[in-house]
Amino acid sequence: MSKTDWSDDFYKARARTRSVAGTTAFDYSDTITSSHSRSTWKAHETLNPKGVEREARDSDVNPNSNAIAVIFDVTGSMGGIPVTLQTKLPDLLAMLIRKGYIEDPQILFGAVGDATCDRVPLQVGQYESGNEMEDCLGNILIEQGGGGGRRESYELAMYFFANHVSMDCLEKRGDKGYLFTIGDEMPYHTIRKTEVAEVLGDTLQADVPIEEVIAALQAKFHYFHILPSRASYGGDKDIFDDWVRLLSQNVLHLDDSDGVCETIAMAIGINEDVIGLEDGLEDLKDFGVSDDLSSSISRAVSTIVSDGGALAKSVTPIPTVEDGGTSSRL
Repeated sequence: MSKTDWSDDFYKARARTRSVAGTTAFDYSDTITSSHSRSTWKAHETLNPKGVEREARDSDVNPNSNAIAVIFDVTGSMGGIPVTLQTKLPDLLAMLIRKGYIEDPQILFGAVGDATCDRVPLQVGQYESGNEMEDCLGNILIEQGGGGGRRESYELAMYFFANHVSMDCLEKRGDKGYLFTIGDEMPYHTIRKTEVAEVLGDTLQADVPIEEVIAALQAKFHYFHILPSRASYGGDKDIFDDWVRLLSQNVLHLDDSDGVCETIAMAIGINEDVIGLEDGLEDLKDFGVSDDLSSSISRAVSTIVSDGGALAKSVTPIPTVEDGGTSSRL
C-alpha cells in the first residue's frame, strides 16, 4: 500500500519515456510471453496471491481511504481491457476525485484466468493511491489462455477478497469497499478446495458453493460485474442470466469496453448517492466522452439501485482448517 498521491505529470512523463524507448506499459507481460516457455510463466512477485493479505489503510496523504479493486479477465478476447484501464487511469481518477464521487480512493488491480488450464489463474496487486497503481497494471501477465468452456475463475477472486483483504474504510468507518470484476464468461459455481490450496495456499475442508462466497464477499464489498457485450461471449444470454442470478442489478452490461473506466466511476458515484444518472452524463461531457460512448455507459449503469454505502459491521470469512473451522461452509 502506497502513501503517495497521483500525478498526471509523472504519468505523462513515463508515457513519453516508453515511447522513446519503444516499449509498452506492460513490459513484464511482453517479456515473459515473448522470451519464456509457457510452462515457465508465473505471476509477477508483486501480484502472486499465494499466502498474502492485501490492505487498504489510511495515511497522511489519504486519511479517509476507500478501497476499490478492479479484477479483469485476461483470457482470449479480453486482453485489451488492461490496455484501456492503463490509458484511461487519469480519467478514472479525475472522475472519482475531482468530481467528488468518493474520497481518497485506493485502487487495486488484478486479473483472472482459468484455474483448470492456465499457468496464472489469479493475480492480485496492492491497494495504491499514487502512480504505483500503473506499475501494478504493468506487472500483470496477459496470458490470453482460458479453457473455452464459457467459464473463468472469477470465483477464486471472490474467495480472495472475502477472506484476504483488510480495509480501514470498513474497520474504522463501517463503509464497504468496492470490487469490480470484468469479463465475458461465467464463474465456476464451486470454489474447489484443491484450487484454493494451489493458488492461494489455504486449506479448506470441502468445496464451497459460490453463493456462500458471494454472501461473505458482499458483507465487505459493493460488488459489481461488468459484462462487455462485444467480447467473444458478451452477447450470450446464458452468461448474462447466470451473472444476474448471482448479483441481480449489479451486473453492468457494457456495449463498448472503451468505457470501462467511466462505468466504474459512475457506478461508484451513483451507489454513493453523490450523483444521479443525469449528473453523471453531464460529467462525461466535461471529460469529452462521445455521445455514443456516453449512451453505452448510461445503459450499463442504469440498473444500479443505490444502497447508499450501506454499513457492514460483521464479516464472517470462509473457515479453513488452520482457522480451526469444522466446516468449509459459512
